[in-house]
Amino acid sequence: MTDDQPKSGKNPPSSDAQTARQERLNAALRANLQKRKQQSRTRAKTAGNPESGPEKATETE
Repeated sequence: MTDDQPKSGKNPPSSDAQTARQERLNAALRANLQKRKQQSRTRAKTAGNPESGPEKATETE
């Protein structure tokens, strides 16, 4: 009960495969963040433009 080991009793060894996986995950997260930022910027630009979006289609009817 007083030992400092995790409850699972296993510390996975750091290997090249795990390092490569971590690098791929970090790259994917970075790419996803950049994609979401770009989408947010695009939405912010078009939000001020009343000629775009579904509201325009309903106003002309």
